[in-house]
Amino acid sequence: MSTPPVEIETGPEPKASVIVLHGLGADGNDFVPIARELELSAVGDVRFVFPHAPRRPVTVNRGAMMRAWYDVLSNDFVREDDAVGMRQSQAQIEAVLAGERARGIAASRIVLAGFSQGCAMTLMAGLRHGERLAGLVGLSGYLPLTDQLAAERHPANNDVPIFLAHGRQDPVIDFDRAVMSRDALLGLGYAVEWHEYPMPHTVCMPEIEDLNAWLLRVLG
Repeated sequence: MSTPPVEIETGPEPKASVIVLHGLGADGNDFVPIARELELSAVGDVRFVFPHAPRRPVTVNRGAMMRAWYDVLSNDFVREDDAVGMRQSQAQIEAVLAGERARGIAASRIVLAGFSQGCAMTLMAGLRHGERLAGLVGLSGYLPLTDQLAAERHPANNDVPIFLAHGRQDPVIDFDRAVMSRDALLGLGYAVEWHEYPMPHTVCMPEIEDLNAWLLRVLG
């Protein structure tokens, strides 16, 4: 990635990493405040890594240049808009994962997480990753390339824990679309922990608390 990720370490010797992928038009700084709300001292020192998506024109936003993991051609999110862009970003995310492995963090101690577009890329990359990860977190997003997942998923992550959360009043990614994604994952045998909240396309404190508890379990 051309811009180095934002990083926060809770102590001098991280033994686990949480990689957080931002949503459309944001950047790696977006989820730093939320990460600071998490209390993970029970699992030891943790490194949070917040990569920046590349800048690209986004069709649904009249071709405006912004940080995006892939192009979005329409607002319905039913048809898969930009498989080429998704696969390019998948390679970038793989590079971030490899970087954490090179710094001594085992794949089984890495959580990949994302919000909105970042959720889509978390599921896209994480379920195809060749080593078992500690877990995947998808917030206010959806499962992309659904029809291709069964053929492309890697068996190393067939049993990876998945935390999915969505707002019932989400005007950006419809709640029913999120439920369809959850059901598709369950249909393929994935272990999904599902949470829903009375909120729009955002993050709420009960969600952070639920995520905190889940992270303590998968990294404990």
